[in-house]
Amino acid sequence: MELLKRKIDDYLITWKQNAERLPLIVKGARQIGKTVSIQKFAEKNYKSVVEINFVLQKQYKKIFDDGFEVDTILKNISLINPDFEFISGQTLLFFDELQACPNCATSLKSFKLDGRYDVICSGSLMGISYEEIESNSVGFKEDYEMYSMDFEEFLWAKGYREEQIEEMYNKMVSITPLSTVEYEIMLENFREYMVLGGMPAIVKLFVTNKNYSGTLKMQKQILLDYEEDITKYAKGLDKGKILNVYRKIPTFLGKENKKFQISKIESGARNREYVGTVEWLISAGIINACYCLETPELPLKGNDNADNFKLYFGDTGLLVGSLDEEAQEDLRANKNFNTYKGAIYENVVGEMLKKQGYDLYFYRNEKGTLEMDFFVRDSESLVPVEVKATDGATVSLNNLIDKEKYTDIKYGIKFANKNIGYNGKFYTFPYFMAFLLKRFMKEKSR
Repeated sequence: MELLKRKIDDYLITWKQNAERLPLIVKGARQIGKTVSIQKFAEKNYKSVVEINFVLQKQYKKIFDDGFEVDTILKNISLINPDFEFISGQTLLFFDELQACPNCATSLKSFKLDGRYDVICSGSLMGISYEEIESNSVGFKEDYEMYSMDFEEFLWAKGYREEQIEEMYNKMVSITPLSTVEYEIMLENFREYMVLGGMPAIVKLFVTNKNYSGTLKMQKQILLDYEEDITKYAKGLDKGKILNVYRKIPTFLGKENKKFQISKIESGARNREYVGTVEWLISAGIINACYCLETPELPLKGNDNADNFKLYFGDTGLLVGSLDEEAQEDLRANKNFNTYKGAIYENVVGEMLKKQGYDLYFYRNEKGTLEMDFFVRDSESLVPVEVKATDGATVSLNNLIDKEKYTDIKYGIKFANKNIGYNGKFYTFPYFMAFLLKRFMKEKSR
C-alpha cells in the first residue's frame, strides 16, 4: 500500500516553489506523520537529503558547538558522517526531533542568509521550549502546524477522489440535500473515523485489513507513549499533576456541562498547584482547550475567560481509546455511544474546527439556561455552532439568533444526524461535513 496522502504534501511543494522560502519548522503532536511526509517530499524533490534525528543520533547535537556558520556546521556533520553530500541548490537538510536540540533553531538564520541549502525541522513540541526556539530564529523561519489526519485525509486513505468531496461541498454551498446513498455511506465513513481517529498508523492498518483488528491495541499504545513522554519531557512542572489532568479529561467530558475543574481532579487540588499543566498539554498538541466567552459577541479573542474552559482530546480516536473496553466494543459493534455520545460528537467537531485553524470558544451563562458548544465568525458576524447528539430542540440556538441583544449574531450552524437544510435562521449539516465549514463560511461571506 502506498504512503497516505496528506495536506502537508501540497504545502511543501508550494513552499519549495517560493524563491524567498525560509527554513521551515513542522510542529505537532507525536506520531501524526510529520517525519514520513517530509521524507516522502525530500526523496522526490532533492538530489541529496541530509537527515539527522537529534533523539536517535545524539552525537549530532554537538555540530553547533563551534558556532553557527553554515560551513562550520557542515564540516562537523561531515566529520560524523563523511557519506553526506552537500550540493548547492539541490540539498535538503532535514533536522528531526528539534525539541532535543534547541541550538539547531539558532542556526536557521545562518542557513537563510547563506541561501545554498533548504532546511526543514520537525519537532513534537513535547517538552520543546518553543519560546527559546522562537526568540532564536525570529524572522528567519516559517512554521507549519500539523495534526493527525482530518476526515478528508481519511476519505482519501479509503480511496475517495477529490471530485467526490467537491461534489459533497457543492451540495453544502447550494443547500441541496444529499441522496440517501450519499448520506448513509458518508455517515458510516464518519463513524469509522470517530472510532479510529486520525493517527496515520491506525488508519493505515484499518484500510489495509478492512476491519478494526489491532486498532484498539495501537490506540492504547499511543496513549501510553504520550504518558511516557509526559514523564520524560515535562521539565520544571509536576509530572504527576500533568498526568492527573490528562487522565481525567474523559471523566469531565462524560459530565453534563463538560467544564474542566482542577478542584475535582483530586481531593484538595488547588488551581495554583496546577499552573502550567493544562498549557503544557495544549502546547504538546495532545489536547484542545475551548474557552468560555464572557458574552456572546465579537471579538472572540480577549472576550474569553481563561479560567473557564473545556478540554478535548486532539484526536477523537484517542478519546475513544481511553474509555473502558466494553464501551469500545459497544461502539464498534452497535454504534452505541451511550453516556459519552454528546462528548464524542462534541470532541470530533471541536477537533475538525481546530484542524481548519479555528480557536475554540463556547458560551454558558451563569444560570445554565443558555449555552452554545462553539462559535466561529464570518467577515461581519458571530456564528453560534451547535452539535446535537440527539434530535432535540435547539432552544439556545434560537434564542441567540432571535434576541435583539445579541447584535453580532445573524444566523447559526447546527451539526446533527440530519441532512443539509436551512430554515431561515440556521443551517443544518450532517456531522461529517464539519471539515468543510471554513470553506463554506468564506464562500458565504463573499
